[in-house]
Amino acid sequence: MKILVVGGGGREHAIVMKLSESPKVDKLYCTPGNGGISKYAQCFDVKATDIDGVVALSKEISVDMVVVAPDDPLVMGMVDALNKEGIRAFGPDSSAAIIEGSKVFSKDLMKLYNIPTAGYEVFDDPKAAMEYIKEKNTYPTVIKADGLALGKGVIIAQNEKEAEDAVKTIMEDKIFGESGSSIVIEEFLTGPEVSVLCFTDGRVVAPMISSMDHKRALDNDEGLNTGGMGTVAPNPHYTYDVAEECMKTIFMPTINAMNNEHRTFKGCLYFGLMITPQGPRVIEYNCRFGDPETQVVLPLLETDLVDIFNAVIDEKLDSIDIKWKDGAAACVIIASGGYPKKYETSKEISGLDEKGQHEGVIVYHAGTKTEGDKFLTSGGRVLGVTATAPDLKTALEKAYSGVNGISFEKMHYRKDIGKKALNI
Repeated sequence: MKILVVGGGGREHAIVMKLSESPKVDKLYCTPGNGGISKYAQCFDVKATDIDGVVALSKEISVDMVVVAPDDPLVMGMVDALNKEGIRAFGPDSSAAIIEGSKVFSKDLMKLYNIPTAGYEVFDDPKAAMEYIKEKNTYPTVIKADGLALGKGVIIAQNEKEAEDAVKTIMEDKIFGESGSSIVIEEFLTGPEVSVLCFTDGRVVAPMISSMDHKRALDNDEGLNTGGMGTVAPNPHYTYDVAEECMKTIFMPTINAMNNEHRTFKGCLYFGLMITPQGPRVIEYNCRFGDPETQVVLPLLETDLVDIFNAVIDEKLDSIDIKWKDGAAACVIIASGGYPKKYETSKEISGLDEKGQHEGVIVYHAGTKTEGDKFLTSGGRVLGVTATAPDLKTALEKAYSGVNGISFEKMHYRKDIGKKALNI
């Protein structure tokens, strides 16, 4: 098979490297890709959001399957456009991708079908939003932009001033563009967070190994929210009993609700959960593989990923037994100094071999480019250093050993990834 992966970050590198293990794959392509991906797949200069460009490229290189990985092209309808041209594509169509594309849609869906989530109200007028916040006078309170915002459209306000600033920056200053035309204000839930990615063909749900993300830029969960500074799997909070309850009260009800709404979801559905004292609650849905959760989940997958993608597309997920390796995985993100705010790029990275790898770990490239035989930084999150081991403590030791062997000017990473998981 010839497979094209759409996207250019660490998640896409993880998908490309897992697909490269399959004996069914003859040739891998990626667009736009990055420096590290270019060592495993032929990369093209077509943007991930260029639907016509990706359709044209798929025809030109005669691919057998396209894997659409990022949220933007899924919500914009890339899978719809590929299917219309008779090209097999992994990922939800636009009618199903709205589950991430609109927070208002997903919250209303959960309310309508009694899927456990935080209480909320929706506003498209900043004045009315502030009146509601003042009337409630309960902090912290959670304020979310309705649309896509690179995983950064959620602000947790600790007081009235922070709430006012959040409403203003999202709705009036439009820091997330039109994504902030409407906002969701919801109650603040407490409890450990769990990420569960699931393969689904619209009928069957096959959960992957759970993971724990670390969103804040600095140690001890301080600093600004980021796209994710590291992750571990499995998540110790996600016990067998919790998993059973999630399947019964959240996973299957969500798939059934989407079918009821004539929005059948086929692809990878990501459940962001909080295990509250009252039980699991949905914090968010994503319509695709998480980043950096994919970087710890896929290394633990034993079953051929091509077989899973085909089963999802053909709605035959019940015919495949998905197997996972024992043990644990840890991923530490190395970022550019200053991320998620202003940062410099084009810094030379040392400690990588000719394939962009480092001994004893898997290095997923998120924001890199090549210049001759050098790797240079080209983004905020630069590398994801992942290790697997029989236990989490050893996986973390191996990952940090890998991080310590890699360097570039002003590089930044958290030194406490997985610490909370070890202390449970």
